[in-house]
Amino acid sequence: MGRRAAREIAMKLIYQLEIQKDSRDEQIRQTLEQVNLAENDENYIVDVVKGVYNNLEQIDKTIETYSKGWKLSRISKVDLSILRLGIYEMFFRDDIPFNVSINEAVELAKNYSGEDSGSFINGILGKVSQVKELPGKIEKTEST
Repeated sequence: MGRRAAREIAMKLIYQLEIQKDSRDEQIRQTLEQVNLAENDENYIVDVVKGVYNNLEQIDKTIETYSKGWKLSRISKVDLSILRLGIYEMFFRDDIPFNVSINEAVELAKNYSGEDSGSFINGILGKVSQVKELPGKIEKTEST
């Protein structure tokens, strides 16, 4: 399948979990049963989706900090899901360079969100990529 397709599934799951508050594990299981994935793609999806929700407070605080003038409630659920995914990849996954996370997030926004979403997401993730840590947590020291 490939990382790009796995990332797309992960973003859709993050979005779905924002809308449907049912069992996270059950929704992940059902989604993974519907697609034919290599083990590493499946592991990536599970890690990212669970990782986003395990670090949601910190990720959301980062989004609010760098999206000047935008409260989370004003950001579309799709854009919010893409931002959460991008920030998780940037600070909690050592196998993905910042610029790849940003570029992939912008592509997801172009495919799944509004006309200006790619620029909006690029702007926020670009600012986030210039910091070495998220509020309260030091994870990665790479910069773009």
